[in-house]
Amino acid sequence: MKKAAKITGFGGYVPSRVIKNTDLEKMLDTTDEWIQQRTGIVERRWVTDDQSTSDLAVEAAKIAIQNAKIDVKDIDLIVVATSSPDTDIPGCAAFVQAKLGLPGIPYFDIRQACSGFIYGVSLANLYITSGVYKCALVIGAEVQSKGLDKTPNGKGVSIIFADGAGAVILQATDVKDETKDPHVLTTHLHADGSSASELWMPVPGSAFGPVRITHEMIDSGKIYPQMNGRLVFTHAVTKMPEVLNEALTATGLKLDDVDMHFFHQANTRINQKICEDMKIPVEKAHTTINKFGNTTAATIPLGMYDAFQEGKIKPGMIISMVAFGAGFTWASALVRY
Repeated sequence: MKKAAKITGFGGYVPSRVIKNTDLEKMLDTTDEWIQQRTGIVERRWVTDDQSTSDLAVEAAKIAIQNAKIDVKDIDLIVVATSSPDTDIPGCAAFVQAKLGLPGIPYFDIRQACSGFIYGVSLANLYITSGVYKCALVIGAEVQSKGLDKTPNGKGVSIIFADGAGAVILQATDVKDETKDPHVLTTHLHADGSSASELWMPVPGSAFGPVRITHEMIDSGKIYPQMNGRLVFTHAVTKMPEVLNEALTATGLKLDDVDMHFFHQANTRINQKICEDMKIPVEKAHTTINKFGNTTAATIPLGMYDAFQEGKIKPGMIISMVAFGAGFTWASALVRY
């Protein structure tokens, strides 16, 4: 037998406020048709003024805990992947821990953007397989809507991003038969910091002047996300297949062995290109971007919860998670559920 970690519960949560493409037409000087053609998004969820990232994270966590049939006190590690924390200091996980009533246990914030959730799964998996912790709560959560340029200047980015959260419970398990027993099979993480400025939000920060933020920085739009969309697309459709193949090679599995793929929901065209190039049947790649938009670190766990609710995830299935994001970062995981 070997020590391993297995997913025992999925959770997800999105705000009730629905923002349709038509709601953005006047605000961003765009059209529903233009948005759908370029992104595949029909609508997304944005929070109300009184909601924070940790609020969404906690709601997703509660559902994952319920589905895992555990007590909240069983959790001994929290990992929160987010690029939009409640505050710069402390990290978002501090507020999640407090709201769940779990004082004393360790927590991490993961800042690897769209790849962050897989980084979090990898971290939790390592802690569990080493015997340090037994039950980890891993969350991807974002409130991106409060940091968007909601003028025509921000059209290219602001049509994409949305708010939401997804979570999984990872628990220690003893694997007797690696071909049958549920567990995390493998994770693979990569990064290239030389491309950091191709997809970033540079301010507030310490690199651009004597203080972290100035009126000039605000007026010039440095406080908003900036993206080289063409370059991101090119790298995503290259790196995501590479890192998925890396995971398959590490496990000796074939692409056909994977029952369901959860690709980061950045853009419908990216995932369509990946499926076409790799000859992955469309029905194996679960899609949520049309109704939830790009929730960055939350897209994969939110997608898994969505598929779980629809009855698509069944015991024994092999699931892939694949992402590409700011940094640049890219990552994959294979899990037998």
